[in-house]
Amino acid sequence: MIKIDGKEVVLNKFPDGTPLLKPDIDFFLYRETKRAELTWLFESNEEMVAIMFLTKHLQRNGVLFIDLVMPYIPNARQDRVKSSNDVFTLRYFAEFINDLAFDSVTVLDPHSSVSEALIDDIIIENPKKYIEKAIKEISEKENSKPLMAFYPDEGAMKRYSGLLPMEYAFGIKKRDWETGKIIGLDVAGSSELISERDILIVDDISSRGGTFYHSAKKLWELGANTVYLYVSHCEETILDGEIFDSGLIDKVFTTNSIFNSKAMERAKELGVSGKIEVFEYEKD
Repeated sequence: MIKIDGKEVVLNKFPDGTPLLKPDIDFFLYRETKRAELTWLFESNEEMVAIMFLTKHLQRNGVLFIDLVMPYIPNARQDRVKSSNDVFTLRYFAEFINDLAFDSVTVLDPHSSVSEALIDDIIIENPKKYIEKAIKEISEKENSKPLMAFYPDEGAMKRYSGLLPMEYAFGIKKRDWETGKIIGLDVAGSSELISERDILIVDDISSRGGTFYHSAKKLWELGANTVYLYVSHCEETILDGEIFDSGLIDKVFTTNSIFNSKAMERAKELGVSGKIEVFEYEKD
C-alpha cells in the first residue's frame, strides 16, 4: 500500500501490466511548504516502480522535499553475499531509494544494521510503543501472571533489553550446520524465573516462525504459564509454520508493516485470526 500524505494511491494497471497511476493530489496545497510524505507499507516489489513514478511526479510538480515512510525495509534479508553469484539485492535497493533523493527515510526496527548504513538520511524508530501495547493487553487478562521477556538470541537481547524494564532470559540457538535449520535452543539469563510466569518473546521479524516455535517449546519445558510473541514485521508465511498448530503461543502481536488485510483474511479462513493482534503503524 502506498499513501501520499495519508491518501491511499490506487495502483491500477494498463492491459500490458504497466502502472496506471492517478493520485488525488492538489498541488496548490504544496505551494508554501513544498513538502510531501510518501508512505509505503510493503506488499510486493512491484510497488517499487510506483514509488519511483510517484516521487518523480511530485518533484516535477514543485514538491521539493519528500519524506519516505517505509516501516519495513524490503530486501533487507539479503544483507550480505558469499560468492559472486549472489545478487546483493539490499545494496541495489538502497541505491534505488537513495537515487530518488528523499529528504528523510523513516523505518521501524530494521532487520539489519547493514540497511541502516546503506540508506541515506535514515530515521530509525524503535518498536517500544507497540511492545508496550502488547504488554498492556497481556497484563489486563484475567488469568495473567507476572510478565517477563524472552529474546530468541543474544542479538535480540542486546537490541531490546534496554528498551524494556523487565526481567528477561534469552536463547542460544542450536542448528544443524549442514542444513542451517534450528533444531532447538538453550536458555541463558534469568532462566530460573520462567516457571509459572507469562512470557513475551520479542524480536524484529518472523517468516514461518521456526525460531519462535522452538523458543516457546523450551519455555513450556521450563514451566512457563503462557507464552506470547511480539514481532515488528510479520510475514504472511507465519500462517504456514508450526506456531498456530502447536498451540504453544497464545497470541502473536505485530504491526501492519507487512502483515496486511489480505494476510488477515487468510488468517480468518484458517481460523486463527483471534490469535493475531495487528497494531496499525503510526509514525513517531
